[in-house]
Amino acid sequence: MSLRDVTPSSPATLTTTLAGQLRGAIMRGDFEPGSKLVLDRIRARYGVSLSPLREALCRLESEGLVEAEDQRGYRVSPVSADNLTEVIRLRVELEGMAAREAILHGDAAWEGRILSALHQLGRCKRGARTGEEQEEWEARHRAFHAELISACRMPLLQQFCETLHDQSDRYRRIFLKDHAPDRDVPAEHAAIAEAMIERRADDATTLLREHVERTGRNIQAALRTRA
Repeated sequence: MSLRDVTPSSPATLTTTLAGQLRGAIMRGDFEPGSKLVLDRIRARYGVSLSPLREALCRLESEGLVEAEDQRGYRVSPVSADNLTEVIRLRVELEGMAAREAILHGDAAWEGRILSALHQLGRCKRGARTGEEQEEWEARHRAFHAELISACRMPLLQQFCETLHDQSDRYRRIFLKDHAPDRDVPAEHAAIAEAMIERRADDATTLLREHVERTGRNIQAALRTRA
């Protein structure tokens, strides 16, 4: 079934939906890092014309997930230790800033959304998961981190954080294909949520930084092994 069968006819909506589908495929590893994106194959796969496909790829290029090649199309952005180091450093700084702003402005409804997102994430199956179960965990994990900073009142900052989270998650998914989680991530999430709700800004940002950096170190080690 093509995207035109399940989405409204609005070109903007079609482009947004297609960009989301392609983003998910890249994040899952359906398109390998560094691989060439054959536009005709993608058009056939999603049942779309060239115009919305190029627009969707331009969006993904702005997010750093796709690279344009002069007159030759597009390629999935490669992965590297240097790029991951940059992503982690930026994510720590910007999410820390957003977390402090959210703590400053967050209300009781915000606290409730954090607890709800944490609960939903905690309900996901632990250990070995099917592809569908893993996608559910990824969606709820993303929702949890988004809720932590949802009250920061800085939409542009939230957008930057979302892009960096996607970049970081792409590396993490690659790592998890060959490695089991090596620490109690649910406990880390719970500790971050508690510090945010209790307005302990220093603790919250420290816990968030350690959470992100630990994942980064594990992936860096894996990248060195692959090199």
